[in-house]
Amino acid sequence: MRDLLMIPGPVEFEQEVLQALGAPSYGHTDPAFIAIFGRALKRLRDVSLAPGAQPFVVSGSGTLAMELAVANLVEPGDAALVVNTGYFSDRMAKILERHGAKVTHVRAPPGDAPTVEEVETHLKRGGFKVMTVTHVDTSTGVLTPVEGLSRVARELGVLSVVDGVCATAGESFHQDAWGADVYLTASQKAVGVPPGLALLTVGPRALEAWKKRRVPVASVYSDWAEWLPIMEAYEAGKPAYFATPPVNLVCALDVSLGQILAEGLEARFARHQRLARAFRAAWSGLGLRMLPVSEAVTANTLSAVYYPEGVDASLVGRVKAEGVVVAGGLHPDLKARYFRVGHMNRVGPADLLTTVGAVERALRAAGHRCEPGAGLAAAEASLTAR
Repeated sequence: MRDLLMIPGPVEFEQEVLQALGAPSYGHTDPAFIAIFGRALKRLRDVSLAPGAQPFVVSGSGTLAMELAVANLVEPGDAALVVNTGYFSDRMAKILERHGAKVTHVRAPPGDAPTVEEVETHLKRGGFKVMTVTHVDTSTGVLTPVEGLSRVARELGVLSVVDGVCATAGESFHQDAWGADVYLTASQKAVGVPPGLALLTVGPRALEAWKKRRVPVASVYSDWAEWLPIMEAYEAGKPAYFATPPVNLVCALDVSLGQILAEGLEARFARHQRLARAFRAAWSGLGLRMLPVSEAVTANTLSAVYYPEGVDASLVGRVKAEGVVVAGGLHPDLKARYFRVGHMNRVGPADLLTTVGAVERALRAAGHRCEPGAGLAAAEASLTAR
């Protein structure tokens, strides 16, 4: 029997999405596929709540989505501010530096996020072209105040790039209303599609900055100039070619985005929040402490939880022996001290209770003292509370 996959991506996927992935392939210029791709592009714009943005769907990982944003907006010598909340903020800085940016970090201790006021103070010193924010850092489970950060960057004339890989379709985000210039993500988390797609919605200010570049984009594959005509053609119902798209993944994306929009974005955000609260209640009931330092900076798409005293990283294997796959730590300073549980996309109460039960049994087998059933009782109480 297959284990329940409860890591922060890839996640459990809807059967209809997997059926689309396993269906016979279309040719990439087949009229039927052109219609599907065009619809997926429109739906991506809707999911980002960005009616004025240009969507991009490109074969690749979330890291490619990060590079697709940076490579087109940054030129050698440009100043960039990284709002740093963990491992993937560091990765964004590495990409910025590789493309010639001069990077300044605004950091918080692991488990916390810089405040809007701290970031605003740095931005007001002037000279920054780009600010990057990790909406939810998968390494720490930290949620940033992305609305306030996007708004202050817009007010100060700085382009904002928001990494939504572990947030899109799970955490509240309103790209146009909040003034974010680029929202990037990947397919394998709350978007609900197996790994392999880099996704962006690029606003008018970012496109205008790209058009004013002084030097060509260094990477051919990452250059919006190669991809923009393709995206525009597919959305207009016309064939186009630069590189062969991952046909079945695009079909699966169209199905998943349709399901997300049918659920309703606000309802989906609320569902993720409700489940996350129940998970947090369960961890507390088991006597566990989370890595995020406060409710305000705690993500709804995953839990990052410290091992209790006397329990080490072998807990991850013990949980798997109970039929549930969770992830170990990732932040380089803390990776041996905590584990992570993903709870996004199709995850529901049954998955939650199965996971909490597996973690509780694994903890008790590892020697942790907790009241039998305490985690499950706390989760159920949270789920039924009004």
